[in-house]
Amino acid sequence: MSAIVKAPLHFALALPLALALSSFSDAASAAAPNGEIQTMLTGFYRCELPGNALGPAGQRQAEQDFRIVNGSSYQADGRVGSYLLTDNVLVMTSGPRKGQRFRKITPGFLRKLGPSGAEDALRCVRGAAPHH
Repeated sequence: MSAIVKAPLHFALALPLALALSSFSDAASAAAPNGEIQTMLTGFYRCELPGNALGPAGQRQAEQDFRIVNGSSYQADGRVGSYLLTDNVLVMTSGPRKGQRFRKITPGFLRKLGPSGAEDALRCVRGAAPHH
């Protein structure tokens, strides 16, 4: 006499659910091919070009300043845009800085990337917003 073992219904439903979740995880990874999606520290990012030994340490570039307002949004020039940060590369995906790219050097220090992907001289550092 052979015994047929029937799995309870919740086990029968668990396998398809596990496979679906696994597929979702793979799809999420594919959505960010350059690495895990991250966020920037919120706050004001002051931008400048390097100075020289005879003058100030930096030459302020106020027109490049921006503020990270939450996990995926920034504000610049009185307008809001979105950004994507993957594998330490920040890309402004919409708004007034759309298309600009930066390399995240440390959590509060960015270096602008040129069209070829090479680092530009412009740097943006998180700090206090200027007083108007």
